[in-house]
Amino acid sequence: MEINNILTGDSLTILKTLKDESIDLILTSPPYFQQRDYGNGHLGIGGENSEEKYLENVLAVFFECVRVAKPTGCIVFNLGDKYINGGLSLLPYKFAIKALESSQLFLINQITWAKLNPTPRQDKRKLIQATEPFFIFAKSKDYYFDLSNYLKHLDDLNKANKGKPSEKLGKQYFDLIEKSDLNEAQKENARKSLQEAILAVHKGEIDSFRMKIKGLHKEAYGGMEGGRNNQIRNHGFTIIKILGNKLKKDIIESPVEITKDNAHPAVYPLYIVQELIKLLSKENDIILDPFCGSGTTCLAAKNLNRHYLGIEIKPEYVELANQRLKQVDFMQELFL
Repeated sequence: MEINNILTGDSLTILKTLKDESIDLILTSPPYFQQRDYGNGHLGIGGENSEEKYLENVLAVFFECVRVAKPTGCIVFNLGDKYINGGLSLLPYKFAIKALESSQLFLINQITWAKLNPTPRQDKRKLIQATEPFFIFAKSKDYYFDLSNYLKHLDDLNKANKGKPSEKLGKQYFDLIEKSDLNEAQKENARKSLQEAILAVHKGEIDSFRMKIKGLHKEAYGGMEGGRNNQIRNHGFTIIKILGNKLKKDIIESPVEITKDNAHPAVYPLYIVQELIKLLSKENDIILDPFCGSGTTCLAAKNLNRHYLGIEIKPEYVELANQRLKQVDFMQELFL
């Protein structure tokens, strides 16, 4: 297998030539069902007469991806939905269910891409579709997952914009503890926990916190169920830690991207692809895209010092992808 290369040919055929468990991460977006004009190819994937046949073809490629993925690797598929007979078909979710029914995989997350510039609809009786799912499947519980590297720039931005915590932080809660009906042991535990929360804010471990005290926050106490309710009942208080941007969410906002002269009709965003690569792989890992298209996955891998392997049936798209990759080489040489 020659890495850092885009192979021209049918995805399923080429995948069958790859060794078992040889790829660190598979990240791709198959052609949408009857929505884009990709030209001939992909064994008809996207142009099938029925959604059942479309799912069958996509799943055939998917299961080859499962075979070539390492036990520590993940398989990420992004699919778009389709209106059929006036209603959404839920094709992405039908794909995910069939994938899980037919394998030993498990779904660790669905990342939702929220489009900042979705395509307007002419139908005034339907809302604009502005989201698409990225399904993250894992082969084993040993999958690589670098949470600290995912959306790290938001943490850095938050630190840069946030000033030093106030010296009065938490003072009102100390006063409320003293005024409460808690017994002395409960008050001592409350003061200790409050001081630990204040210290965590100063260290940057959490963004902020809220404290609920028995008898003083009746509306919260009466409405909460489960763990926090039990904490108030048993200890007389609870502290709710607020993580801010440290809370890594499963929604990413990003605009729809286009290539120069609209050379490819559907380009998924480099930003999201890079975030997923940072989350699910490390430097020098091999990233595979069996529906390479304009080469966004390969471009993202190269930007992040990963190896890449793309498969694309249309020679025009292979040329487009290679041109985009050459631009990265040019810019790197320019700034050396």
